[in-house]
Amino acid sequence: MAPPLGDIAHLGHVQLLTPDPDRSLWFFTRMLGMTESGRSGDAVHLRTWDDYEHHSLTLIAHSTSGIRRTALRTSSEEALNARVKALENAGLTGAWVEDEPGIGPLYVTRDPDGHEIALYWESEWYQAPPELLPGLKNQPQAKPCQGVGVRRLDHVNFLAAEVAPNADFTHRLLGARPTEQIVLDTGRLSAQWLTFTDKSYDVVYTEDWSGTRGRLHHVAFATDSREDILRAADLCLDNGVHIETGPHKHAIQQTFFLYVYEPGGNRVELCNPLTRLVLAPDWPLITWTEAERAKGQAWGLKTIESFHTHGTPPLG
Repeated sequence: MAPPLGDIAHLGHVQLLTPDPDRSLWFFTRMLGMTESGRSGDAVHLRTWDDYEHHSLTLIAHSTSGIRRTALRTSSEEALNARVKALENAGLTGAWVEDEPGIGPLYVTRDPDGHEIALYWESEWYQAPPELLPGLKNQPQAKPCQGVGVRRLDHVNFLAAEVAPNADFTHRLLGARPTEQIVLDTGRLSAQWLTFTDKSYDVVYTEDWSGTRGRLHHVAFATDSREDILRAADLCLDNGVHIETGPHKHAIQQTFFLYVYEPGGNRVELCNPLTRLVLAPDWPLITWTEAERAKGQAWGLKTIESFHTHGTPPLG
């Protein structure tokens, strides 16, 4: 079992593809309350108010939806080099790039399913402009005056043709700890939740029913409170944003959730997992069965069918 704090310090940021960049930008800024921190070509860099780095999310105009890059910050330069060495010793290929503002060299590789994973250490701490200066000096920027006001990027849930090799890659080569999983009656691993920190999870791999590789299930942003998620549901209702399921509480990981589709088609989760931490260094891996999952979510809400079938980019 990997230690609670290994070579990966935390989930840094993600790049999201959208065929409707203007509406997607509207959603993440006006609805979620994120701040634009820069532009480069077809990319717009956005940040949540409590993330300390230059950006939490990059929206990239594209012909379709989906995820391009998931970036993980290491705990030191030595840790970055150690992870790169481990990846290369395992026979994986990668390349060094410097193509993101506020971020130093990134080592870009891919998980077994083909998702782009980048590791980096050098990072520019965000300096708020005068109009965004916070009232408290231990806060990166002022809380937004509009939208939900999401606090931070929380986790990424990848779809994968096979969960096991991707979970093994994240555990063995990146040092994540698996905390919960679903094992089918056949013995096949259909989902696993893994953490790099004392949060209960940072990365999830879920089986793609279509057998397709490299797709996205959802990107999640944490809110301050459950009430923020209830407010988000009303805002989405008032503004024509598709609510897929929730608000409700997951049985797995006990996260209070709301799932919506942003205008580009990507699934976004608003979640409130802030009170649930995995502090035990010997945390046992929790396994859920098919029968247990058939009961639905924590308070009995049945899992909606699209939760198993919708992913981005869309099939076909």
